[in-house]
Amino acid sequence: MQDSLFELPDPPPPPRKPARAAAQPQPAAVDEAIRTLARELPPTLRLGTSSWNFPGWEGLVWAEAHEEARLSKHGLPAYAAHPLLRTVSLDRAFYRPLSVAQYAAYAAQVPADFRFVVKAPSLVSDALIRDETGRGMTANPNFLDPDRAMQDFVQPALAGLGSKTGALVFQLSPLPARWLDRMPQLLDLQARLLAALPSVQTVAADAVIAIEVRDEAFLDPAHAGLFAQMLREHRATYCVGLHARLPPVEAQLPLLRALWPGPLVCRWNLHRRHGAYGYAEAKLEYAPFNRLIDPDPETRAWLARVIRGTTGAGQNAFVTINNKAEGSAPLSVAALAAALS
Repeated sequence: MQDSLFELPDPPPPPRKPARAAAQPQPAAVDEAIRTLARELPPTLRLGTSSWNFPGWEGLVWAEAHEEARLSKHGLPAYAAHPLLRTVSLDRAFYRPLSVAQYAAYAAQVPADFRFVVKAPSLVSDALIRDETGRGMTANPNFLDPDRAMQDFVQPALAGLGSKTGALVFQLSPLPARWLDRMPQLLDLQARLLAALPSVQTVAADAVIAIEVRDEAFLDPAHAGLFAQMLREHRATYCVGLHARLPPVEAQLPLLRALWPGPLVCRWNLHRRHGAYGYAEAKLEYAPFNRLIDPDPETRAWLARVIRGTTGAGQNAFVTINNKAEGSAPLSVAALAAALS
């Protein structure tokens, strides 16, 4: 015990250094040729990508690599700093409805002239309730329900995004045969939905409601005229879906002409060579999405032609491109912009 009186206490541990905050994603350097290209584009044209959380875009959109989760949370300001990227598709809204606060947080991160393309939740845009693999299980009782569409999509999107609302897109997932065999009733259901929605342009001057389909039956001459008439009567438009389940863009032009004059909404989703169910295959082949693996100049040329006609008439155009279209969405945007130059 006496010895213990002369023992020195252990020194206190050194103070912990505060954890270094993870660096925020910064925009990649953009050469003057891209800036010149952006200045030459029509002001009513907004090009962008589907989502933005891709680490492989280092050097294209991001100055350095970041984890996908960090880009998802903090990458939007850097994305929106790119001179060619003036819109983005909020695809995550398809999987789960977003709140007013979530939309407002996105809107706060982008410039005043940025516009969002937003997919309606599958809760209201899919005729089927699906399992984790995407296989349809049972009929969806909320399919195209006006109250749910307003409550879970249109109202929170308009309230949160405000003037930065671009296109609100109801992407109708592939429909079962029992619906496609009753096309007049299906169009009536869409008309009832659209009639219940407010005029979105009272909130955002550039906003438009659009319906995207994944079934060629809507483009059949027997139904296309009624489809176009229904959209026109309810101040909505057709979203050109470039996907292997549908014919190429030039075959979709008659429907656009039936809606003329009006804005263009286009989502270039998947290269046709992968087929109707090749999304996962394309994802594996194209990752990490930093180069054009399957350039599609023909689609690009047709799309440029449609954009020129739309913007030349003073109409808005919202065009978003997926990595699975050619291999790298930012490079596809640059190539499309060059085709327009």
